[in-house]
Amino acid sequence: MASDTIPIRHGEELDTAVIEKYLREHLLNLPEDNLTIEQFSFGKSNLTYQLKIGEWEAVLRRPPLGPVAPKAHDMEREYKILKEISPHFAAAPKPYLFADETVIGSPFFVMERKHGIVLDTDFPEGITPTEEMCRTLSVTMVEHLAELHSIDYKKTKLAEMTKPAGFMERQVIGWIRRYERAETDIVDGVEQLKQWMMKNVSESETPAIIHYDYKLNNSMFNKELTQMVGLFDWEMTTVGDPLADLGVAMSYWIEPDDSDLLKRGMGKPPVTVAPGFMTREEFMDLYANKSGRNLDNMNFYQTFAYFKLAVICQQIYYRWKKGQTKDSRFAHLDQFVSSLIQYSLYTAGKKG
Repeated sequence: MASDTIPIRHGEELDTAVIEKYLREHLLNLPEDNLTIEQFSFGKSNLTYQLKIGEWEAVLRRPPLGPVAPKAHDMEREYKILKEISPHFAAAPKPYLFADETVIGSPFFVMERKHGIVLDTDFPEGITPTEEMCRTLSVTMVEHLAELHSIDYKKTKLAEMTKPAGFMERQVIGWIRRYERAETDIVDGVEQLKQWMMKNVSESETPAIIHYDYKLNNSMFNKELTQMVGLFDWEMTTVGDPLADLGVAMSYWIEPDDSDLLKRGMGKPPVTVAPGFMTREEFMDLYANKSGRNLDNMNFYQTFAYFKLAVICQQIYYRWKKGQTKDSRFAHLDQFVSSLIQYSLYTAGKKG
């Protein structure tokens, strides 16, 4: 299996001696070998590193370099969330320790190292996808989302860390404000969309633990691609409306019949366009069957999810237009934002 680590990128180095000293002070029975550190190639936001001391392995996760928005990239919160969830959900990495910014200049936490395959836009070399394989992956994704939503959050400290009441109304208002702060051009239909969402806010009766960034490339599978062995990026996790989680998952779940702009707005389309993967409708139907939840108002959640994704892309485009980033990949994101807004309006008009 190809390595998922790379030599550390210039400017993103860690102080190996300082980290090894800290690990030995806080973790018992580490081997006598020296610590080695490599960087993971995946991930576009927080920085993640592989730590190895002899046979012992772990993952270090820290915020990106440079200024960080308030409440974003909260390492301590993510560490606490994993501490509460991992005993109930095997795919969540076990957290080992948290350190504040006094150790290496930024907060970080150390967690379990999981091994497997992460799928994004291609299958790994040596794996020829079959329709049966893609179907199995789809079912696995549905089952783990339903399993996560079935955990009794009241038996964890997430009950004290979160405010599930009124979750969707706060979400709609909050993401509309984010869009307005990052707005660069007038997009047709955006005012109509904002008004529709405010008038049609839906809220499930039973809140649940939601991952809120649930997608294929945040998941890790065994080498046969039959089991999920890891689920990552828990920084947006909270207790809220499980159908919002399903909606976000569907906004990333691309079908072969989707428009080119929807498929390629962020680059090459994900592997979900391959034959055998479920459609969004099939995914949602199976989720309803597994979870017992009523999806009659799912068009609201899908509409909001596409809008939320549009806001995230608009924030990136805003940074490019203001010269805060020179990355040429972002130069045409405004077209993708406009497409997502139109897709939101289309979804809003659907029944049930």
